[in-house]
Amino acid sequence: MTPDHTKCSHSPAQAPQTAARILVADDDETTRQFLGEVLNSMGYEVTCCADGRAAAALAATEFYDALILDCRMPHAGAISVLTVLRADAAARSVRSPAIATSADVPPELRAELHAAGFAAVLEKPCQQADLHKLLGNVLGTRAALATLDDREALAATGDAQTMQALRTLLHAELAQLDDDLPDLAHRPRELVERLHRLRSACGFCGASRLGAQARTLHLKVLASAAAPAEDDLAAFRDDLRTTIDALAVPA
Repeated sequence: MTPDHTKCSHSPAQAPQTAARILVADDDETTRQFLGEVLNSMGYEVTCCADGRAAAALAATEFYDALILDCRMPHAGAISVLTVLRADAAARSVRSPAIATSADVPPELRAELHAAGFAAVLEKPCQQADLHKLLGNVLGTRAALATLDDREALAATGDAQTMQALRTLLHAELAQLDDDLPDLAHRPRELVERLHRLRSACGFCGASRLGAQARTLHLKVLASAAAPAEDDLAAFRDDLRTTIDALAVPA
């Protein structure tokens, strides 16, 4: 059964598919609405849900750049949700940074949250400036990079028809790379060659975030001449699959 959830708001119309994605889970409707509107005004694409069970299901099946989880929700609180998520290697958001929220954060709860793997704790009510600073610290510059940037792609290709044709080719290339990646990880020389070609294709297609991940992995494998670290490969694969999903959406 599909979990109950809502898009709190839409990404800016002039930049579809570019926003970093945030999951907000809170059983208080006012808090959900506030966080959704504020995050949207900051340029994020926001999905909201009202309980821990729905949050766990969404994080398992969808990729989010960050998770904002209330400590006390029906069915499962923030710690329970994150514990289940981190134990599921197949979950799409298994490595996404998580932020815990609560109206009351005594020192012992804060310590428990950090021990459970939360990157930050947000005390409610909060100000927009506090949320902006916290997300900047948690996500760094990665959130500023688009999954698909139409303006970058149009500047490189010259027109929308050429851009779409190249993106169709890139979609097929990425799907094949996703299949080949487990074997390529053990053949670093071949992996370096594939990543080198991929960086160029991403540039033409405006796949900014995947291009940046490809560059990072390319340089690390080139420097070590060995199989990439598991975490580095997993981070690359997260953005690889997110880009595949974005390219599959009709223009």
